[in-house]
Amino acid sequence: MPKSKRNRAVSLTKTKKKGREHKETIVNSIREAVESYDSIYVFTFENMRNLKFKEFREQLKSTSRFFLGSNKVMQVSLGRSVADEIRPGIHKVSKLLRGDAGLFLTKLPKEEVERLFNEYEEYDFARTGSIATEKMELKEGPLEQFTHEMEPFLRKQGMPVRLNKGVVELVSDFVVCEEGKHLSPESARILRLLGIKMATFRLHLICRWSPEDFELYREGQDESDVESA
Repeated sequence: MPKSKRNRAVSLTKTKKKGREHKETIVNSIREAVESYDSIYVFTFENMRNLKFKEFREQLKSTSRFFLGSNKVMQVSLGRSVADEIRPGIHKVSKLLRGDAGLFLTKLPKEEVERLFNEYEEYDFARTGSIATEKMELKEGPLEQFTHEMEPFLRKQGMPVRLNKGVVELVSDFVVCEEGKHLSPESARILRLLGIKMATFRLHLICRWSPEDFELYREGQDESDVESA
């Protein structure tokens, strides 16, 4: 009787090897890029939207390169201290790779980079768990933007609705979300149905390194923090 494939033992050796090789590839790519570009920036992001970010990358690919992923791998690529940094002073960049952060390597002048990042904003629908940027309340009465087929779905989202002569009607005032509070799955769905975008995808510059100098952008951090981190 043939052995069941479901009971076959699977070795993790190949998986671990692939993971290690992938990290080594990233390390080598970053180190090669450091030699090819004039300056390096650390940036952070909020409300990441992959498709929008891909479009931004494409816009700059002729002059620049982005790296996102494991902060630890990026830190190893650059060097975490004076002793192992790959270029003088570049360990300061490594120290600032924290949280939702990435590397931006470019040949663009400083002023152009600052303009691009400061002006970049993309609005989108907020997801579950996001913070509501304003209070949204629907008043009692007809909701003519919704078809009668939507009434059962709206009721499942907690909305006090009924059909009145084929028109969806709110039988009492309903608060969709409160400013400063986390969005529930139901609130996020209702906001999407209403076409209300509460999320803004932004990029923030943290620091800039070049062979000539190092500059911090964000308040609350200074070079002593970088040196002691």
